[in-house]
Amino acid sequence: MSKSRILIIDDDENIRKVLQTILEDEGYIVETADTAKKGIESSEKAFYNLALIDVRLPDMEGIELLSKLRNTKPKMRKIIVTGYPTLQNAISAVNKGADAYVMKPFEVEKILETIQEQLKKQEEEKSYSEDRVVEFIETRIKALETAN
Repeated sequence: MSKSRILIIDDDENIRKVLQTILEDEGYIVETADTAKKGIESSEKAFYNLALIDVRLPDMEGIELLSKLRNTKPKMRKIIVTGYPTLQNAISAVNKGADAYVMKPFEVEKILETIQEQLKKQEEEKSYSEDRVVEFIETRIKALETAN
């Protein structure tokens, strides 16, 4: 299996560096962005399996950013990271497409576990999609054979 690619979008340089180091040590390919605009640009240039998104960015709320990141197949998993946990933030994040929600200060094990869970779900979705394509092709072939 190829290495998963992760995009960290956070305006706090220390958090970006710490997360990048931890994730690279775990074998992930990591890129970072300090603004929503740079995060969007990165997502348009490259495929990422997962994005870690700060809820408060200088140019846009992280929750708003969720819908602006490029849709990919398989779907990029999106995790909101916040130091301002409220029930309303959590509900908004999920309603806008967040796949998970992690609070700062985060425990390294907890964030790694959340990332692994989301990547596993992504892999399951990919496998399901591939199975559906195979099923469609097989059905189409049978239909064409019967028509002839």
